[in-house]
Amino acid sequence: MHDATPNPGRVHITEVGPRDGLQNETVLLSTLEKAELVRALVTAGVKEFELTSFVSPRAVPALADAAELVAKLKDIEGVHFSALVPNLRGAERALEAGVDSVVLFVSASESHNAKNVNCSVDQSLASFERVARLLEGSGVELRGAIATCFGCPFEGNVDVAAVGHIASRFAELGARYVSLGDTTGMATPPLVTERILHLRDVAPSLSPTLHFHNTRGIGLANVMQGLALGVDRYESSIGGLGGCPFAPGATGNIASEDLVYLLDEMGIETGIDLDGMIKAAHVATRLMGRPLPAQVSKAGPRLSLSDCSAVATAKG
Repeated sequence: MHDATPNPGRVHITEVGPRDGLQNETVLLSTLEKAELVRALVTAGVKEFELTSFVSPRAVPALADAAELVAKLKDIEGVHFSALVPNLRGAERALEAGVDSVVLFVSASESHNAKNVNCSVDQSLASFERVARLLEGSGVELRGAIATCFGCPFEGNVDVAAVGHIASRFAELGARYVSLGDTTGMATPPLVTERILHLRDVAPSLSPTLHFHNTRGIGLANVMQGLALGVDRYESSIGGLGGCPFAPGATGNIASEDLVYLLDEMGIETGIDLDGMIKAAHVATRLMGRPLPAQVSKAGPRLSLSDCSAVATAKG
């Protein structure tokens, strides 16, 4: 375990539920339903969303309405909407739709990148140069995302140098932020330390965002390690929705309401209201038509008290 540094006093949370949360679901929400969920999250104080992805509708049918969803939410002010894109064509569509930032994504492992976007890592990185040129002067920000940062479901361990190489390329393209994706929940606190320290060495201009899945039950433990390292940017999904359609066993993200609860209890500011997030989680549960894996939206905050008289007293 690396020597702890002071926890950040404020943490930025990007809500990825409308994109990562829905992309692998068999229930396909309508554009209106997605907009209802986003507005509930905005009411709770969420200011930053990874809203959708401009990928092939055939590959990810749940996100086929990307442009329509952006248009449906244009009236909301003071909120940052980003969109994931795999290539130049996706970036052109995102730019036309009017998003605030474009997130270019690539996997740290060759096999997952081939399954995810049907090309090699080097081919993905080379194509990003054209996207960077497209965005010059547009006012739309370029961000990076690296999948399988902490392990690959096909290859196993992923060399930290592979992650650093991609991060360096994003920095060269002018990105300020890069998301380290725990695509199948393979992250552990020691791996979090290794990757964050390596990125600070090879790409010091980048601000890392940590994106954990709770596949093996230690998503929030990994957040705690990130906080100890001073990382102040995290991605999460309302209700714990999420998973990758191109990675076996990729279950939900860490839940946004669980993350907000943890940070609240640690005295770390987020600008997000926990009660509002619980209400948004109930909206997500209703729309999906099934219980979601998050905990806090079921149990309530720590000091949610019950009426003692309404509970049976033990006999005997």
